[in-house]
Amino acid sequence: MLAHQSSAASLTLTTSPALPTLPARPRKQRCRSSSHRERVQVRAATLQDLTLARTEHRTFAQPAAEDFLQHPAQVLDDRQLLRECEPFRSPLKVAVLLSGGVDSSCALHLLKKAGHHVTAFYLQIWFQEDFRNYWDQCPWEDDLDYCQKVCRTAGVDLHTVPLTDHYWDRVVSHSIAEIKAGRTPNPDILCNSRVKFGAFYEYLAKQQDGSFDRIASGHYAKILRADDPDGPVRLALAPDPIKDQTYFLAHLSQNQLSKAMFPLGHLTKGEVRSLAQAAGLPNQARRDSQGICFLGKVKFTEFVEQHLGVWPGCIVEEESGEVIGYHRGFWFHTVGQRRGIPLNGGPWYVTRKDIRTNTVYISRDYYSVEKERSAFTCRGVNWINGPPDMALPVYCKIRHGPTMYQCFASFINDDQTALTVKLDGNDQGLAPGQYAVFYQGEVCLGSGVIQTTGFSPSLSVPSDCKGLGLDTHSAVAC
Repeated sequence: MLAHQSSAASLTLTTSPALPTLPARPRKQRCRSSSHRERVQVRAATLQDLTLARTEHRTFAQPAAEDFLQHPAQVLDDRQLLRECEPFRSPLKVAVLLSGGVDSSCALHLLKKAGHHVTAFYLQIWFQEDFRNYWDQCPWEDDLDYCQKVCRTAGVDLHTVPLTDHYWDRVVSHSIAEIKAGRTPNPDILCNSRVKFGAFYEYLAKQQDGSFDRIASGHYAKILRADDPDGPVRLALAPDPIKDQTYFLAHLSQNQLSKAMFPLGHLTKGEVRSLAQAAGLPNQARRDSQGICFLGKVKFTEFVEQHLGVWPGCIVEEESGEVIGYHRGFWFHTVGQRRGIPLNGGPWYVTRKDIRTNTVYISRDYYSVEKERSAFTCRGVNWINGPPDMALPVYCKIRHGPTMYQCFASFINDDQTALTVKLDGNDQGLAPGQYAVFYQGEVCLGSGVIQTTGFSPSLSVPSDCKGLGLDTHSAVAC
């Protein structure tokens, strides 16, 4: 809860820009500089002040508590900032997915401000203990420590939910199988649909009698609701194109989204950072996490090797067909990859993989016209609100981020869960197993898994690779 003091001291609040990717913060750094302690004192800003602070630099007077209640304009600004919290339906019983990061902590803060009855849940989804991992370096202890501090400050109960087995069965094992098949899975998408808004829903239904009206998280996305609170909802883009996370949520069903709430959906990352500072959150200076959540500090290549082993094979130059090196297994490489290719004379890029011959094809001329990738097929498409009108403009994201293509999409043989898609530009990273997410206007329509791409040269086994123990049981070009 934001504090209100009776003095009229002048405060300055600067809206922070979206933060760039930074190295992971060293664990358990408890020392704080004097300048940091001074910044922490700026906590008495009202939500109305934060709205005004969307300008780059704003100086404002801090109102007394009674003045705040007497000014309709300030109350209206509060409602605007809280609009994704459904304040007009307060009080709702809300379960908040708390990760220990700034985003979910700010979401909890806003929900409390909106008057809801809030309970926090921390999902423990780390490795099964039969896999060699770095428990002493794993950030989950820091995460839980921050969760406890945030909840103590807010006066909110915190529950830890052990979902390791669910995560392993529904996300990790599937990802391993996809990598082994030569595809490029997205564990974060599966984590949302199968665990955070899947297994956790099941937990609430069983352990909490399904008594929560909403399940909230710190995702950057909007839920568009009709006047009927029980009517269908739509998933919509957040205003921050860099942080927008609809790509990761597009696999959720209508039933899952209808129970969800994203309090930060209309805010930018800079505004959330400012809110965290003004509210004096214990984790206000904590950096965003990066990478695949279940790996912790285990390197991706080590994880893959532990489960799939090593299978030496040829690296072939795409243009000449010559073997110019060797790799440790095609599953260590993905289309469009630049790092990790053990050759000089680069930069080299992976153009495709042949899992039948365990061959990785690379090129230095990656962006040439003959290597254009602008067409693909999708199957198993999840339409959040049913199949759309394909006569209207459709847009597509191939990965998380601001890049979006206009596309022409059509159903395959009247199957509304299967599509052929032609982009209006080239995406050199198209690969089977990736998710394609579709939009009309600001509304996210749903997602499907890419099955094939338009670039599929004939398969052949380079003569230099014969005798390396190549298996021929599954001919697929990726």
